[in-house]
Amino acid sequence: MTNLLPIALLNHIAANRKTGDAAYRVLSEENFKTAFSEITRWEGYTPTQLVSLAGLASEIGVGEILYKHEGTRFGLGSFKALGGSYAAQRVLQREISKKLGHDVSLEDIRAGKYSSECAQITLVSATDGNHGRALAWECKRFGSPCRIYIHAEVSQGRADAMQDLGAEVIRIDGDYDASVILAKQEADENGWYVVSDTSWPGYTEPPRDVMSGYGVMTQEICDELDQAPTHVFLQGGVGGLAAGVAAGLRQYWKETSPRVVIVEPELAACLYESSKTGNATNVSIAEETLMAGLSCVNRPEWLGKYLLKKQATFSPYQNR
Repeated sequence: MTNLLPIALLNHIAANRKTGDAAYRVLSEENFKTAFSEITRWEGYTPTQLVSLAGLASEIGVGEILYKHEGTRFGLGSFKALGGSYAAQRVLQREISKKLGHDVSLEDIRAGKYSSECAQITLVSATDGNHGRALAWECKRFGSPCRIYIHAEVSQGRADAMQDLGAEVIRIDGDYDASVILAKQEADENGWYVVSDTSWPGYTEPPRDVMSGYGVMTQEICDELDQAPTHVFLQGGVGGLAAGVAAGLRQYWKETSPRVVIVEPELAACLYESSKTGNATNVSIAEETLMAGLSCVNRPEWLGKYLLKKQATFSPYQNR
């Protein structure tokens, strides 16, 4: 069809849309509304560009291709600025409310009313780079100590970017999932608070806030369109982006919501393997993929089940 891309093998599993309330139960309309209301009030907020790739669409014979360019998001270079930063603010809101015995608002935290309380709350996370950078940025905004755990394959440039924002960066010898485990362990031992985009049994609020933040991006896209797209392509990663966008699309477009295609590298194709078994399935990484941010082998059970119920197909891209 085209010589634009190198030849690659794609495995593929199609899933039929199933009825149910997962798109409203796991992530509610109120979750998205609250995140959108707060994030769009942050200093420096502006919608990112939805770019038409007309030449590519013509070359491969489709009507239109639109690309959401997140490189300018809050100067952090990634859509992760919407998720990790917002989740951190929500952790601060919850913990300060508990400490003071009354509800505090996101607006008051943003305005610096509780700066002394924020300074007593250490936030930690594991990252491939962009989530940690978003967390470090948010901690700098509110004066909270920040510890970021990175694995062996994270570039020094990404580590430097987080350190430049004031984070303490801890590099381990293992992979991403090992850094998640260590971050959780040391947070438990020291009374710190994990702000992760990965969930596990008993830990779902920050990952849900991360996905709610991604809803800002989905809302921006949908507001620019006069009809639903036919297909939306998303990377797998730990699943937060795919789940958040899929839920946002379903809530916005209802029964006309587009077909969601989730793409993963062959060397870390957990969602693909999960789709074959019908259950959340882990894989072992024998070799690191070049797509470092997608080198994740574990899927949280509730999120995996959620994704498997959506109108998604799964394709590991076998060009590594």
